[in-house]
Amino acid sequence: MSVLVTGATGKVGQRLVPRLLQWTGGGGVRLLVRDAERAAPFARLGAEVVVGDLRDPGDRRKALAGARDVVHVAASFRGVPDEEAYAVNRDATLALGEQAAAEGVRRFVFTSTNLVYGAGRGRPAVETDEPRADGMLTGAYPRAKTEAEHGLLAMQREGGLDVRVARLAFVYGEGDPHIEEALPLMQGFAAHQRLQMVHHADVGQALWRVLRAPDAAGRVYNVADDAPVSVLELLQLTGAQIPEGMAERASDDPWHGVVSNRRLRDELGFRPLYPSLWTARDAGAL
Repeated sequence: MSVLVTGATGKVGQRLVPRLLQWTGGGGVRLLVRDAERAAPFARLGAEVVVGDLRDPGDRRKALAGARDVVHVAASFRGVPDEEAYAVNRDATLALGEQAAAEGVRRFVFTSTNLVYGAGRGRPAVETDEPRADGMLTGAYPRAKTEAEHGLLAMQREGGLDVRVARLAFVYGEGDPHIEEALPLMQGFAAHQRLQMVHHADVGQALWRVLRAPDAAGRVYNVADDAPVSVLELLQLTGAQIPEGMAERASDDPWHGVVSNRRLRDELGFRPLYPSLWTARDAGAL
């Protein structure tokens, strides 16, 4: 196996790559990174490092040469200008897909977000729901991811590139500061507003399953644990201060971001190692 991973030094990528190296036997993993020093630990484990920028056509071509599969994790997330969010999450993604098809890549796994669903539907969102990227957490990031999904899946239908989409819930664990970084955004939420979570260990096993599945071309999978957690519980578990009046607030959309992982379970045998935030807490894996 020769698999190219983008975003290897980001929050998801740096926790995914060691697992891929273990599952592939310590070889056959190539990384496209901007900083070789940050990728040095992976090189020592056997990964091939290509230094370049996802937005550069020549760098993409160099990284894709001879690659059999792509796991596209790179993303520009919170706190960046809208222009950058679109340039990385949509434009560079679609360009990578086009070049991957031209290079004869076998499978292309795209990591998207559950935020593409937008406003809740009165139930957990499923993969056949049309992405709207609206609602309480809308913005350039989910809109760019939605457009990238549409473009890649069109390549699947029209050009034959084997695209698989993994929509990740709120990723946490293994020293990731994601929860702490998001706490300021939660100060205005209702105490009972729920968040759909997924631990890094389960992101890793889900992406591995999506990559290896023989019949997943064109399929979309929600990657999430089994039990959404309330904002109040998350604040309590992290020792954060509970904002005054939070318990009295009403939630405009209690289903926003809540998704079903049933397709991933039924089709690919996914079973979360950490079915809930509480499970991770009890295991000391927060």
